[in-house]
Amino acid sequence: MKIILLGNLFFLINYVNGDLIEAFKNWSIKYNIVINDRIFNNWVHNEKYIIETNLKNLSYKLAHNFYSGLSVDDFTEYMGFGNDKNNTIKKYDEYNKLSITELPKTVDWRTKGVVNPVKNQGNCGSCWAFSTISSIESAVAIKTGNLYVLSEQELVDCDNIRHGGRNHGCNGGLMDSAFDWISKKEGVCTETNYPYISGVTKVSQSCNTSCVALKDSNVLSYIDITPNSDLAMMNALNLQPVSVSIQASTLDFQLYSSGVFTGECGTELDHGVALVGYGSSDDNIDYYILRNSWGSSWGSDGYMYIGRGSEYNNGAGQCGVLSDASYPLV
Repeated sequence: MKIILLGNLFFLINYVNGDLIEAFKNWSIKYNIVINDRIFNNWVHNEKYIIETNLKNLSYKLAHNFYSGLSVDDFTEYMGFGNDKNNTIKKYDEYNKLSITELPKTVDWRTKGVVNPVKNQGNCGSCWAFSTISSIESAVAIKTGNLYVLSEQELVDCDNIRHGGRNHGCNGGLMDSAFDWISKKEGVCTETNYPYISGVTKVSQSCNTSCVALKDSNVLSYIDITPNSDLAMMNALNLQPVSVSIQASTLDFQLYSSGVFTGECGTELDHGVALVGYGSSDDNIDYYILRNSWGSSWGSDGYMYIGRGSEYNNGAGQCGVLSDASYPLV
């Protein structure tokens, strides 16, 4: 047995005859990680943190994933976290389409065939593009019955000041700005015609202006959801999935695996994702269904069940999920 000190508690961990090293090697093989001392030290720190956190019997669990070899600072840099502020005009929704007594207890657009499999932004700060495309794909599918796979790479390459946009490729952006750009272009290309490569190259490419936009994907306008309101968010989610900004630069978020995430998480918005529904757990914890862009190996097959309720961040939502949200009209 090997005794590992975790805070003020001792736990007996069955790391006999190099089992810790073996576990690390198995992780690196599983995720095809090129290892070094820094990655090993981070992984060991995160292993201890996972054990300590899971022993607290919280509403969620942590586990190793592709990002276990990164510290929070490394992870923040790797993902290119950063929410660029600009003068996007807010178009707040008059959300009284349904009364609170009429809202269903659960909504899950994944069960309706209008949400694509989770994608992976890779080593590029393009979360804003993935959030934008996710909500557009679903909006188009709801309207037309056709679930297309649309191109994030086109936004990364072309939605910048040189092409009438305001976003910054792998260095961040905003979903509303992307909705505006797509509206001016009258649609976006399909993934097949404009595939994603910046997750590997880590930078945007030259804009391919020869790609023809899918007509159905034109964004006519967008609606900004009234902030700090679960009622407004739930009403919007009864219409379609939405794009939201959150704070993701915490170790618990990085290593989230399952359950309803109610861990420490502020409102320093640095990551764009999509919400595809809401519900409540078996132990009556309310949540939103968050669709991330870190691949299916993160979280619960690429998703997080994130706490829902006015008790989070003075009404701004868990990880600020109610602070800045919008959905496209197609």
